[in-house]
Amino acid sequence: MHFIQANQDEGSRLAEIRAIAMKPGLEAVGRYDERRVRNRFLDTFMPADTWKIVLNHILVGFFAYRDNHDHLYLDHLYIHPDFQNQKIGRAVIAHLSRAAAEKMIPLRLGALRNSPANHFYLSNGFKKIGEGEFDIFYELIV
Repeated sequence: MHFIQANQDEGSRLAEIRAIAMKPGLEAVGRYDERRVRNRFLDTFMPADTWKIVLNHILVGFFAYRDNHDHLYLDHLYIHPDFQNQKIGRAVIAHLSRAAAEKMIPLRLGALRNSPANHFYLSNGFKKIGEGEFDIFYELIV
């Protein structure tokens, strides 16, 4: 598995992975909108912060994070459903945990309420630190 920095031309392709991965969770809360799910990502897409996840020369997902000096913030982590449950997400979390540990800062993120991602983050050692209207916020202290 390799993490390769995204480039500006790949936004639409990554937005499609996001839409496919998020559809079940957004439908569960009655908020799936075909265009909005893609545009919400594209409106804030920063290639410098975004990394493609490539397995056997296949794009299987991506993640984006920011270094906010006092914490790393995982803004996106999406794995195409065909490649979920293969420990790819765990590998990303391990990678980011090492980066946070080197800086001696926590790793934080938000996950859509009622999304299966919540169980994933809790099972990877994250602790809930807050809630918003649609999201639950987590922190991992490494």
